[in-house]
Amino acid sequence: MYIADQTWPELGDYVAESSLAVVPLGSTEQHGPHLPLATDHLIAEALAREAADRTGFLCTPTVNVGVSPHHRQFHGTMWVDPPQFRDYVESMTRNLAYHGVDRVVFVNAHGGNVQYLREVGRRLRDDGTMYAIEWMWDESIPDLVTDLFDHPGPHGGPKETSMIMHIARDLVREGELESARDGGVPDLSDDHLREHGARTFYDAVENSGNGVFGDQTDASPEAGEELFEAATDQLVHLLSWLDDQPIDDLLAPAHVDPQPGSRR
Repeated sequence: MYIADQTWPELGDYVAESSLAVVPLGSTEQHGPHLPLATDHLIAEALAREAADRTGFLCTPTVNVGVSPHHRQFHGTMWVDPPQFRDYVESMTRNLAYHGVDRVVFVNAHGGNVQYLREVGRRLRDDGTMYAIEWMWDESIPDLVTDLFDHPGPHGGPKETSMIMHIARDLVREGELESARDGGVPDLSDDHLREHGARTFYDAVENSGNGVFGDQTDASPEAGEELFEAATDQLVHLLSWLDDQPIDDLLAPAHVDPQPGSRR
């Protein structure tokens, strides 16, 4: 159920019966010469909408711009700074709580958002507002990703390329797959990331001239469909599990000492 397509009485009926919502989030940032800047938010929205359709749970509009300053050297990348992103997502999620939602899954497709979504979830849980957790699609199916691709890459690689081939193939510049591979870093190893144990870079361009990693020529729409179905199944299972949990079991436990700070 997509919230923006409903009327307010219909949504009143929904929260009278259910208290769970999914919130898709991504980014608008470079994904190499072969993929659109929309890659992350297209994936997040497609997965969230499909899981909501299969389960009947509520899905909100997508947060399209995330924490992406590490891609800023590439034309068109948009970003918000972490405090503003965190506060915006928290404020929007509190709207849902006001209307009766007490559990949320952030359906996330951008690694730069993860830390801050976890912080939002902790804030909402610690003050007793609701239980909100972050879910990242590729982390739900790691074995399938490694089975399908020798060099999946953490950004703009064949896993994301395959997903966009399945979701919106017309947006993939398929003639650029070889140049994406050859101008990027097909196999990202620890040698690219650390010097004597220290992480010495801040931005993607410091490791990859065209901003992407992995072997994009391994991508296919068939692999994308397999990834999409497997990730959707995992998300559906997560939503069903979360819906079954008593809210008191999800919120922050009480202090282990019923009288913290007292002297005996």
